[in-house]
Amino acid sequence: MQFWNHIYAQFDPVAFHLFSIPVHWYGLMYVLALLSALWAAKWIVEKDGVPIAKTQLDDYFIYVEIGVILGARLGYILFYDTHTLYYLSHPWQMFNPFAGGQFVGIRGMSYHGAVIGFFIGSYLYHRRHGVPFGRLMDIVAVAVPVGYVFGRIGNFLNQELIGRATDLPWGIYVFDTLRHPSQLYEAFLEGIVVFAVIYLYRHRKRFEGELILLYGFAYGLARFVAEFWREPDVQIGYICCGWVTMGQALSMLMIVAAVAGMLYFRRRLAPGGKAES
Repeated sequence: MQFWNHIYAQFDPVAFHLFSIPVHWYGLMYVLALLSALWAAKWIVEKDGVPIAKTQLDDYFIYVEIGVILGARLGYILFYDTHTLYYLSHPWQMFNPFAGGQFVGIRGMSYHGAVIGFFIGSYLYHRRHGVPFGRLMDIVAVAVPVGYVFGRIGNFLNQELIGRATDLPWGIYVFDTLRHPSQLYEAFLEGIVVFAVIYLYRHRKRFEGELILLYGFAYGLARFVAEFWREPDVQIGYICCGWVTMGQALSMLMIVAAVAGMLYFRRRLAPGGKAES
């Protein structure tokens, strides 16, 4: 257990160097997250006989990746960063990986911002290629939690989004303080548990698009719970009642939006079980 408690002191966040540029485990995990999500999407399409070609999924994921990256970065700047006005007036700096002449990578990504970018990218693909929007969303609802596991592992390896102080034996020392490995809790709750919920429910869905609404509810709930073990963002702290974090507030909005969407579309179902036009 001592090795685990002090794992950061024995772990190099840089996996290797490409010429003089360090390649971090964090970046590798995010690449693996995207690839695993694409694999999961193709797997569920083949397994369930979803009427969409795998080549269409390849094109769609390009739209999604661009939307997610742009949305995640912009979302962090708008929701969490203390230099929002600087970035808005110097937009070319948002993706500048250098600071003081040193390569430091691009740090600061918001999940909720990524969700917004994802929906925009998905809508643009739907409009251009005519694939039913709800069908795309149901595929994504199964695939995203798979990739999310690796994304949270990337956060853990990058020593970011740290947990709150604890005296539990499996805590990790961060800055001389024993803390919850909250990133791994999130990988389990927001990745594995949410995937299991969506996967088991998928054949019970009543309309195309229901799975993404279920995902919004399940993820929002899992993230809300996981935030109790995660240290609030130092530049924001608690935003309400002495215990509500920004992540919890945004997650509550996700839950409300998901429930509202389910109620709305279920009320539009015709007696035969199909959505009315």
